[in-house]
Amino acid sequence: MKSRPTILDVAKQAGVSKSTVSLVLQGATSVKDETRKSVRQAMAEIGYVYNRSAATLRSSSSGLIGLVINDLRNPFFTEFAALFQMELAQAGFATVLANTDEDPKLQGQMISSLVEHGVSGFIISPAYGNEAATLAVLDAANTPTLQVFRTLERDGGTFPLLAPDYLTGGRLAAEHLLDQGCKKIAFLGGLEGRPVTRERMAGYLSVLEERGLDPLVLTGQSTRAFGKKMAAHLQAEHPEVDGVICFNDLVALGVLAACPDLGIKAGPELRVVGFDDIEDGLDSYPPLTTVSCNIPDFAASAARQIVAWIKDGVAPPSEARSPVRLVIRASSCD
Repeated sequence: MKSRPTILDVAKQAGVSKSTVSLVLQGATSVKDETRKSVRQAMAEIGYVYNRSAATLRSSSSGLIGLVINDLRNPFFTEFAALFQMELAQAGFATVLANTDEDPKLQGQMISSLVEHGVSGFIISPAYGNEAATLAVLDAANTPTLQVFRTLERDGGTFPLLAPDYLTGGRLAAEHLLDQGCKKIAFLGGLEGRPVTRERMAGYLSVLEERGLDPLVLTGQSTRAFGKKMAAHLQAEHPEVDGVICFNDLVALGVLAACPDLGIKAGPELRVVGFDDIEDGLDSYPPLTTVSCNIPDFAASAARQIVAWIKDGVAPPSEARSPVRLVIRASSCD
């Protein structure tokens, strides 16, 4: 017996990607009319029939949650993914994990693939770039979608967001360094113009403005390598800096790693604060002061919200902020 045509057969016949066919089937307005006609013609030519009711049934009862993460090489996101998966398992759901590696094109492909596999909901920490295409895929999926940690911006609202209280975290870090006697505090890391960079920087900027102090912001990749580079740059170009707040712990760990070779005593001479509270911060020298986002509680909250949305139709608030706290260790003290 000849097998029934599949969505892959339609894509091949029409000369488009599988995700494009999926968007056409879902009625996405982002697909060009010419492409839409080509896909419909290919469906007719090979006899493909889309069973919309079966697709809806799969989506509502699959028990699968798509977890789309922008960078699983960052231990912060790895910890969240592991804890979130365990929380969902206790609720009777399975997690399908996709790492987009900060690639918006790959992100769209992964989301489309997960839609085709009938996931019941999405948790997404989105990659930036080509936001319209990603939002179009998610809109067409018509599936409960909760953004975490960062958000895709657009006019007219977007999907609900659950994120740490970055503003308070930045304020706590800046106030702590000033209480420790710092006179010139720099902010290091985070790509310029990104919403999450602005948010993590906002508390620092507000405190310095209140104290009548000038900020020094040096944006860039949120990596250890960038932190090492910035430690040398500060010593050469801004020797007056005696405290730094880093976009994340990876940048802070890079700063700490560079200090011995530069002859800098981290803590007494350069006070360093990170953001995220990953486990590596406990083993650094000196141990890293950091803003903790309390990932175990955050993961539990995200799991509860997506499950309630799927099972009971209770959508999360448009934006919710989880509490943060400052964990003080030797990197910011004498």
